[in-house]
Amino acid sequence: MRRAYRSPSCEGCGAEQWRWHSCRNRHCPQCQSRQSRQRDAWRAARLAELLDVPYCHLVFTLPHELNALAGVHARWVYDTLMQCTAATLTEFAANPRWLGGIGAFTLVLHTWTQDLRRHLHVHALMACGALADDHGHWIEPKRARNFLFPVHALSRVFRGKFVQALQQACAAGVLPRDPAATSTARAERVRALRRHDWVVYAKTAVGRTGGGAGLPGALHTPHGHRQRAAAGHRGDKVLLRVRAENTGGKRTVAMPGQQFIARLLQHVLPPGFKRIRHYGLLAPATKTERLALARKLLAMPAANPQARADAQAFMRRVAAIEIDRCTHCKLGHWCAVEHRGADRAAMAALAAPLLGACPGPP
Repeated sequence: MRRAYRSPSCEGCGAEQWRWHSCRNRHCPQCQSRQSRQRDAWRAARLAELLDVPYCHLVFTLPHELNALAGVHARWVYDTLMQCTAATLTEFAANPRWLGGIGAFTLVLHTWTQDLRRHLHVHALMACGALADDHGHWIEPKRARNFLFPVHALSRVFRGKFVQALQQACAAGVLPRDPAATSTARAERVRALRRHDWVVYAKTAVGRTGGGAGLPGALHTPHGHRQRAAAGHRGDKVLLRVRAENTGGKRTVAMPGQQFIARLLQHVLPPGFKRIRHYGLLAPATKTERLALARKLLAMPAANPQARADAQAFMRRVAAIEIDRCTHCKLGHWCAVEHRGADRAAMAALAAPLLGACPGPP
């Protein structure tokens, strides 16, 4: 065993159990699966911030021509993707042609397809409406109550902002390990990026009512997609459940264990990177004041902090579980019979052929 674990046995019925030590890494499926109460609390907090208006789910996708750059400068690519998406939505919300005020939206970065290939995109959940700049009234969308912006216009502005940021970064020398190492290669990459429209997708607006049932999956479980994809293993191959493009159902694909680990590791975020960010009315610096004003203008009841505190106290009471009680006989208690620390040398040897020489921070 390469990872630290503890093996307890029930003093009553003799049942045995493996308990792997938590690494507490946000990318670990096992550790994240244990955080159901924290996820529920996070989701409840987001639901409490929803306004009584329709919501639109948009997806901004980077072309695959930028995947190689993301492999060596992930932090810059991810940051720029989210900044350009936020700037695009903020600009359209401020434009009187569409809204003319301060929008409210949340962005969630995703980097994977269902079979764990690199596919960089941002999910946006945005309220259909905006708070006027003078904070005097709520502005509804111009065309229809559940329509925000035309996706073709969003695509062109989004592409222009990202390409401009890329050219400025190359000129400033902040991408020293750029795979496009020559000026000719960089110019060809820009031509390829401008050759076609970038994918911006808007789903049908979802309602605020129904307890948040319309929330996109990206906001329900921030780490859930990679966890749900794994269907098991067969010999030395990992089985993944992915979408069957032709039939619309699901199919199972198998890949060698090392390939699976290599694909999984390319989605590990840079240290400290925030993949969920809030903007406009939801920006942390002004959220309390602006959300309260928006709720008032929409004739919504004020948020009840005491109700939230009571709910938290209730959860603390009902979650009081005796973790040392045997789950099989319900009578005996678990007693540790074996304990082993992590074999760090073996773990380093396993990771070496997958990662190669470390190029340093992105």
